[in-house]
Amino acid sequence: MDKQTFERNLLALSKNDPHLCVQLSSAITTAGIYRFLHARSGEIIPAITDSNGAAHPLHSTVDPRREAQRLISTLTEEGCLLFLGLGGAFAAEAALEREASKKILIIEYDINGIAELLSSKDYIKLFRDNRVRLLCNPSAEQLEAFILGNYIPAIDGGIRVIPLRVRTGTDSRFDTAADTVKNTIDTVSRDYSVQAYFGKRWFSNIIRNLPFAEKQNGIIKPIKKALICAAGPSLEEQVSVLKKEITSNNNNKSFIIASDTSLPVLLHADIEPDAVISIDCQHISYQHFFRMIPKKTYLFLDLASPPPVASRTENRIFFSGGHPLSLYISRSWRPLPVLDTSGANVTYAALSLAENLGAREITFYGADFSYPLGKTYARGTYIYPYFEKNQSRYLPLEAQHSVFLYRDSSLEKIKKENDFWHYETTSLKFYRKKVKEKEKAITENKSHELSLLCSGKLYQGTCGFLKNYRESVEKLEAFDILQQDEISATLLPIAAYFRRLNPSYNSPELFAAVKLYCLEELNKIIR
Repeated sequence: MDKQTFERNLLALSKNDPHLCVQLSSAITTAGIYRFLHARSGEIIPAITDSNGAAHPLHSTVDPRREAQRLISTLTEEGCLLFLGLGGAFAAEAALEREASKKILIIEYDINGIAELLSSKDYIKLFRDNRVRLLCNPSAEQLEAFILGNYIPAIDGGIRVIPLRVRTGTDSRFDTAADTVKNTIDTVSRDYSVQAYFGKRWFSNIIRNLPFAEKQNGIIKPIKKALICAAGPSLEEQVSVLKKEITSNNNNKSFIIASDTSLPVLLHADIEPDAVISIDCQHISYQHFFRMIPKKTYLFLDLASPPPVASRTENRIFFSGGHPLSLYISRSWRPLPVLDTSGANVTYAALSLAENLGAREITFYGADFSYPLGKTYARGTYIYPYFEKNQSRYLPLEAQHSVFLYRDSSLEKIKKENDFWHYETTSLKFYRKKVKEKEKAITENKSHELSLLCSGKLYQGTCGFLKNYRESVEKLEAFDILQQDEISATLLPIAAYFRRLNPSYNSPELFAAVKLYCLEELNKIIR
């Protein structure tokens, strides 16, 4: 063990992670977790000792650097590399030579084991590189939070997990880490795929909705009981039950929250909801609002909703979901109500609305999260008149419904008792899971702080804000995500859109396309 080597490594590590450096400074470097051997090429390689005292080399005993270079040469477009196990870090060092390597994360357990490694080999080049982070003993929550906060597919490209097999086989915590990484990447990928299709539209809608949002002043009193109406086929039969519930609660009035898709069904049944909520940025959402919205009904809109929907009523309240531009607007232009839209479906957003208004008794109607007997939506929703309008001899109504139903390759038929069956998809299962998680969280969190969903005072006028924002975008020379630049963050969904259209873009080309689009859109509406 070499004290000077250990101290030099700590000094290099302190640049990017001073907290871990402090932890390592008090760790034991002579615990005997590793032995250190010499490969034929002259490199020092760590060998982990088992309970019988036998040493197992973590790398090739011939030429570990050549072994690492061969491994890294198999990578294609992966820009984020996650190594399970530090070892001699030969593969991580080889990855630094790739221009495509945007970020390198190394996960390791046992602080004393890391200290032994750092006292026996030079890791200075690795630790000094801003792309590299070493996580020691991360919990599942810490690892998930780190990936969610640091991996940006639009900028970083793909991600690859590279386990150091001999090391990971000695500690079951690496198995847990691998599962956490997989689940987190699935979450990131799901969010990224949505950004890749709607990034441009979100931006366009948000900046055009600001004049509407400037005028909103709605305040809603706290509620005790919420009736949430989704648009599943079961809503057809449950409308009569809903009417009875409304009638029986005249003295203790329930608050009816309708999803945008369910609104036409309720209005046809002469039920006027207290609120209707919409989170879809697509202009097809306008078809939910062909009938006039009742004057007393609040329309809750994600700031990225289509502007034509916002024009349907004066009784509207914009809220901020998770879009970085919406969050920036809330900080820099006007504080907007915040609703949790992470469940990726409008029923989940309605549940978040009920939670923020203080409801602790919540009943769902039409929340099937499946296609019972192959039926997609309740009759009366937009899909029926839409298909009727487009039907022909060559594309009858039934054919259009079938195409709509079978468009998802993950469609799965589930049979139950009494010959009842339904279809499920991966997305529907995810929606159901998220709603149930939200329900549980609301039930357990009795002391949730109420939000009356009112907007704060304007910091500046809409035109002035947009001009300042345009100036900030003009000053950007690249995506400065490593410095947590909030202006760069507002452009990431658009970057995902352009990355999908042009996968071969390098970082400068991607940035140039995103910046040009944003400035053109801003110039269209700034007078």
